[in-house]
Amino acid sequence: MIRALNPAADRAAVFALLTEAQDYYHLWKGRAPGVEEVDDFFTGAPLTCDMAATLRLGLFAKDRLIGLAEVFFGFPTASDAYLGLMILTPDARSNGHGADFLAEIEARCRSRNATRLSLAVLQANPRGAAFWARMGFSPTGISRDDTEYGHTLHRLVKPL
Repeated sequence: MIRALNPAADRAAVFALLTEAQDYYHLWKGRAPGVEEVDDFFTGAPLTCDMAATLRLGLFAKDRLIGLAEVFFGFPTASDAYLGLMILTPDARSNGHGADFLAEIEARCRSRNATRLSLAVLQANPRGAAFWARMGFSPTGISRDDTEYGHTLHRLVKPL
């Protein structure tokens, strides 16, 4: 089941998922996720985005949160959607859950008239880059250096 996540009701489940999937945070930030990452999931967005239009979705297996995603609209252009984060628990990876979750995200983006879905992938995450390529994302040629964490991020895009 995929549903919208609520900051009051789902905060503990989001924290548990991020803790379980901390391998990504160690790769990205060099540390385990904390309360600030939960706060950022529920409140963060690019400046040009309408917070009211943001999707914060959870993928559930039975009653357990096994994946989450945040999708912003109007970035990088007005007709685009931007996948800020999509993360699965380690036991939910490599068995089709990611592809199914992404398909639902894409359907929801199309229903809001988005014409492209963009995201950024860490250069240090070749497994993630390979997943996005299999899902039909292509490099845009836009990259940026994240000086806070010492990474290069590459923007990818997929027409919807």
